[in-house]
Order: sequence, then C-alpha cells, then structure tokens
Amino acid sequence: MTIPPVQDARPAAQTQRSSRLLQLGLVRNVHAATHIVTFVVAGVTTVVVTRLYLALAGYPQIGGGGLHIAHMLPGGMLMLVALFLLLAYVGPVLRPAAALIGGIGFGLFIDEVGKFVTSDNDYFYRPAPAIMYVVFTVVVLGVQALHGRHLDPREHLANAVDHAVEGVAGGLSKRRRTDAIEQVDAAGQVEGSAVVRALVETCPDDNVEIPAPAERVRLTVRRAFDRLTSRRWTGPAIVALLAAQVVVAIGIAVLARAGGSGSYREITFTGVVGGAAAAAFLTAYGARRLRTDRIRALGAFQLAVLAFLLVTRVFEFADNQVSATIGMLLDLVLLGLIATELNRLRRKAAAQAQTGIPT
Repeated sequence: MTIPPVQDARPAAQTQRSSRLLQLGLVRNVHAATHIVTFVVAGVTTVVVTRLYLALAGYPQIGGGGLHIAHMLPGGMLMLVALFLLLAYVGPVLRPAAALIGGIGFGLFIDEVGKFVTSDNDYFYRPAPAIMYVVFTVVVLGVQALHGRHLDPREHLANAVDHAVEGVAGGLSKRRRTDAIEQVDAAGQVEGSAVVRALVETCPDDNVEIPAPAERVRLTVRRAFDRLTSRRWTGPAIVALLAAQVVVAIGIAVLARAGGSGSYREITFTGVVGGAAAAAFLTAYGARRLRTDRIRALGAFQLAVLAFLLVTRVFEFADNQVSATIGMLLDLVLLGLIATELNRLRRKAAAQAQTGIPT
C-alpha cells in the first residue's frame, strides 16, 4: 500500500525558501539554541570571572622583557580547540563540549575589546562592557530569529540521521535514541522516514555517554516555565514586572544624570529613557489586549522586553553595570516565560484550526 504524501500547510513562499536552503545543505540543528546559550553563558561568565580576578590580583601581566601575553591569545587557542573538535568528529556528541570551550575562549577574547577599538589600547574603555553586551545579545537574537520558525519535516529527519551517525559506530544511549525517535516522529511521513526509524532502532545500545549538563538545565528550565505559564496570574505578573522595570530604569538614569554632566552621560540618559519609553508603550498596549487577544498581547510584551535588551541595557551597561546585569537577567527570564506561553497558545490555535474543534 502506498502512503500518500503529507500536505505541507506552510505558505508556499516559506516552503520554497526552506527548499532552497536545504538544497544548499543548510539544515538547522534542533538543539542549536541550547548550544548557543551554553556558548553565551560560558562567554559572559568568563568575562565576569576574568575581570574580577584581574581586579583582585592588581592586574598582573604575563611575560617580561618587553613582552606581554594578553589573555585574548589563550582565548583564541580555546576557540581553535572548539573548531578542531567540530571539524574532526561527526555526530552531535562533542557539540556541547565545543560550545562550552568555544564560549570560554570567546569570553577571553572579547574581554579585551577595549584595546582593539581605542588608539591607546585602553582595556578600561568605558563603553567596552556595552560593546560586549551587544555582541552576545546579537548572537542570542540571531539564533532565535533563525530557529523561531518551525523546522521543516526534512530538517527533523536530518537531525535523526545526525544521531544515527553516532549510533552506527558506537551505539546510542537511551536518551539519545529517544531524541532521535522524536525527530523521526516530528518528520511525519516524509520520504525516507521509515528507513531512518529502522536505522535508529537497529543501532546497538550504549550506556556510556558524555554528560550534557546544558541539556539537563534546559529541560529543567523549560519545565519550570511550563508550570509558571499555566498560572492565571502570569499575564498580570508580566505587566507588573515590565512596569517596574520601566520605573527603575528611568529612576537610575535620572539619578546618574544628576550625579554628573557631560555629553557622554546625556547620551546614556537619552538611550536608557528612550528604550524604557518604548517598553512602557508596548506594555500598556499589551495590557489592554490581554483579555481579548492573548497572543497579540504577549507579542507586545515580547517586543517590550526586546526594547529593554536592545536599547535600554546597552546604554545602561555603559554607565551602571550592576543594575544593567540584574535587569538583563530579569529580561531573559521574562523572555523565556513569554516565549513559552506564546508557543503553547500558537500550538493550541493551530490544532484548533486543523480540527475545527475548540481545544
């Protein structure tokens, strides 16, 4: 019996765009967001630890006799190690380790950005933290934009094959086999899915697995977000937190402006207040639509958080790194909560549209 092909419900333009990318071999990794988060967390942590160590140790220098070995050099070597691991081995096993090593290396490298953008090699260049923040934020938002759309069924199948590459040589652990089967199920009835399923199922068992702590953390955070978004007070709580952030950001900017003068402080003040004002407008709009159109309201809240991340925090980091760091962490939690609830509502709406029955 011939199995009829699955109808693709995506818009024709999106399907054509996906086909062109897949023809070029540009297949998205279903776990890319986890790897990028590992990379960014490792990089940011490295910057903080490095600056703290240097301040406590009195900014020592490695070398002598006119030589100074900057810590960007070991950072570059660690990035080389990460690239070597990715290029020398097939399969997904070493990607978490490469993301961690590469993140540490990139953190050591970007920490000296002040020396690269100033004529006098000023490590203490005041906008340096803001530059580092922008770089890490762009990386995170870039991967979110790339993976914000649903994966093509063939991409799910390709991810299952990626696991099978590991399995045919060294076997599959229970967790990795389950992950591979889930990808085959997500692919549906696309051509080759039955073959890939059979290949995954025939891979030998392997109880030896390189630990992937980032994946465990991701699953734990996801379960926590799922529990939080199921509460009735989640929407009002998001509104309250966003409103509080607006007040705090503007208050800190006003106090900083009162404590000094100059064009640099004026630019910082304008940037912080401008981002906070945009966030306030979007928050108010979302609060009005929360009861009538929850998806649109959450979309407005998401834009409000991005206004904080992309505008307010950038200027805030240039003036007050402590408040900017606290605000950034809260922004990331809010962004995770909003994204989780949006995904749930969109899946519910899609299921309702397909069946015509309220879910």
